[in-house]
Amino acid sequence: MPRLTMPELPEVEVLVRHLRPLLHRRRVRAVRVHRARVIAPTSVAQLQRTLRGARFTDLQRRGKYLLFHFTSSDAKPRRCFTVLGHLGMTGRMYLQTNRDSLPKHAAVVLDFGRQRFVYEDPRYFGRFTLDVTASARLGPEPNSSEFSSAYLLRALARSRQAIKIKLLDQSVVAGVGYIYASEALFRAGISPRTPARRLCAVQIRRLRHAVRTVLQEAIRFGSTLPLHHGPAGKADGLFYYGRASGATDYHEERLRVYDRAGEPCWHCQTPIRRFVQAARSTFYCPQCQPVHPLRQSPIPAGNKLGRARSVATRRLKAGR
Repeated sequence: MPRLTMPELPEVEVLVRHLRPLLHRRRVRAVRVHRARVIAPTSVAQLQRTLRGARFTDLQRRGKYLLFHFTSSDAKPRRCFTVLGHLGMTGRMYLQTNRDSLPKHAAVVLDFGRQRFVYEDPRYFGRFTLDVTASARLGPEPNSSEFSSAYLLRALARSRQAIKIKLLDQSVVAGVGYIYASEALFRAGISPRTPARRLCAVQIRRLRHAVRTVLQEAIRFGSTLPLHHGPAGKADGLFYYGRASGATDYHEERLRVYDRAGEPCWHCQTPIRRFVQAARSTFYCPQCQPVHPLRQSPIPAGNKLGRARSVATRRLKAGR
């Protein structure tokens, strides 16, 4: 598995579940910023002034973002605010004691007293900022009621983009990246090259279910692995659907197409193929994911959606 793979929704969710109880009720005594670019557009002075003395109250995930919630201690009534975190390509977030040496690529450090929170990022592509506008532009969470078949029908109906590329659009569905997009399309039996607007009602329902199932299974399995949440010099603490470096006793292969080019498909033994879409690798089975697997009429596009669109919508609303 390539190391430089951006963490997707399951990896971030597992990290959130790990950090939340460790940060509960912690008070920030000091803030150190070693790489100002990761907190932009927040200034160093603004982040230090806002966080110093604040108490951690909760940690949530929104798509691939981590939302750290704090309350200030110097204002009456107490002011609540949020810090938005993103791991980028190589970011890590963890707690360590103050006796431990600070890693070379520490970007932001929050001092809690005997322990400190470290945001480490060798490439500095991530974020730890008071600017939370990026999370407001996200589409629905895959496991939310808003991510219904009817919603997906509307979101895809006019798009000429290939469905694999459209699934990566965070304004359509939050948190899905190219690993789980490939996996979901395989489970749904949909070619990644299929234009999004050509998906029929049956395919829409299958795709919605596949996206949810793939992500839920990854979260559930990742929550059972003995992951290393610590400095990058040790074993890799990020997992990708059942992979954890140095944890072979717990390993269970679950990726069905991703990074398996040339290997036989689990279903039909056809070699898995790889090609590039939007500068990213796409993996698929040409036998299980033909370009036109169903003969139903595609979802019409344009202002006049017509009777077929209305019928599809009614069916989707009934079955969701």
